[in-house]
Amino acid sequence: MTTTRTYGQFCGLARALEIIGERWSMLVIRDLILGPKRFTDLQRGLPRIPASILSSRLNELEQAGVVRRRVLPQLDAGLVYELTEYGSELDHILLDLGLWGARSLGYPKGDDVFTTDAAILSLYTTFQEEAARGVHVTYVLRHSDSLIIHAMIDDGTLKVSSGDHPSADIVIEPQGPELINLFNGNLTAAEAMASGRVKIEGAFAHLELFTKLFRIPPKPELSDGLTLH
Repeated sequence: MTTTRTYGQFCGLARALEIIGERWSMLVIRDLILGPKRFTDLQRGLPRIPASILSSRLNELEQAGVVRRRVLPQLDAGLVYELTEYGSELDHILLDLGLWGARSLGYPKGDDVFTTDAAILSLYTTFQEEAARGVHVTYVLRHSDSLIIHAMIDDGTLKVSSGDHPSADIVIEPQGPELINLFNGNLTAAEAMASGRVKIEGAFAHLELFTKLFRIPPKPELSDGLTLH
């Protein structure tokens, strides 16, 4: 590791935080979960990270055995960064952590970035596998003309990719940040349609099913005052 910062604790959690707990490190890993990326790809997905910090984080993660560099076989011999087998073991940890954080997410601020990778991972994060048993359906989510993803559900399994899908059962087009209201249950499918806050191309039943297949559970209620045992 290029950093000398340690917690001075003989503890697996402390060691994990020493490896991936630096600012931006977890988001770099998040953006590599879906596949290898060039340095410039990572910069586009993390527009606020200085190039020097991104380079430093990649070097640290590489030395820790979490990330590796690979030269593409194409003629341009482009260099990409990808997760190692050790790094790939973080995928479910990051999805679980992402779901925990989504319960406190609120609404996006005006300058918040919402990338295609973040949109894809939001579906993996909120997917209810048990509710999808026996379900065969394909969704297209059109956040904007430049941010379109599709999700294919096949008997409890989920595959999400960027772009449209020619055989989608339904196209869902949320107006503004309304998708999160469907995820967290603040907005029912019927309310979304009645208010015009979500537009669809396809059967309404598929939108209702969507609200069961992708969910952000509520946070536990906070108690007032001191808790006495």
